[in-house]
Amino acid sequence: MQYWHSARRSAGALFLCALTLASLPGCAFFGPSETIQLKQATAEQLTALLQEQAGEVRTIKGLFSAKITGGILPIGQRVQGTVFYQRPNAIRLRGFSAVGSEIFEFVQIEDQFKLRLPTMGREVTGRPSEADQLGQLTRPFQLSVWAMSGIIGTQVVGPDESVRLTEDGNRYRLDVVTAPGLNGTAPFVARRIWFDRRNLLVVQEERLSPFGDVEATMQFDDYRSVGGVVEAVSAVNGQTSIADKRIMRPFAIRMTDGQGSGSVQVTFHELVPNEPIKPSELGRV
Repeated sequence: MQYWHSARRSAGALFLCALTLASLPGCAFFGPSETIQLKQATAEQLTALLQEQAGEVRTIKGLFSAKITGGILPIGQRVQGTVFYQRPNAIRLRGFSAVGSEIFEFVQIEDQFKLRLPTMGREVTGRPSEADQLGQLTRPFQLSVWAMSGIIGTQVVGPDESVRLTEDGNRYRLDVVTAPGLNGTAPFVARRIWFDRRNLLVVQEERLSPFGDVEATMQFDDYRSVGGVVEAVSAVNGQTSIADKRIMRPFAIRMTDGQGSGSVQVTFHELVPNEPIKPSELGRV
């Protein structure tokens, strides 16, 4: 028994010694912990970065699948789909069932849109600003267009808008404030954009109403390089430089309706940027 007590005391002493050595610089027992390098940026630099990322894509074609929860869209829970986009403001979304039959088509070109639901025998046309007046069918699809901002590029800050920057842990939050309205309406925070400080990629965006209510939340994940390299123009300290840069886009997007109707989880299987798009692929309004 004395042997076991001595052995246990010796083991305890060795363990304490190991802990002491591990706390010393250059300890061989444990390597140095990896530290996350966070990038520094100003509000002006992040605003310019949004402009740069939006300019990377002239057109984009994509294949995706979507999981729908909460009845946000009246088209079932799982959908296969295609997206075609052409700058500055033309987008077409189509959804299909597992057997390939068309469930919906949403086309928006400039200030006009068309929503067609073949299975319901419905078709609605109008302007995006009138979406809330044209019935409950149109708003969810307009929210889905917001979600696609992850692949076409987050909306840039307008010339009449202002921004506020806040450090939020490992993220930056950029608040985009509207200009005063012509009818005397006060400025308000219309969007909140979160950047991951490890790579300055947009990982979340909120759209807000003039009353401060969250209209929709988009989360962007699983960024991958798409297409070839593009020339990126940047200005630092008054010096303009041009460098090759890869286009990074999220392959996983989650859009949550701020009014509690549900959410849409979009997973992209293929994204092809900057290839010519035929008029027939963009559809008609």
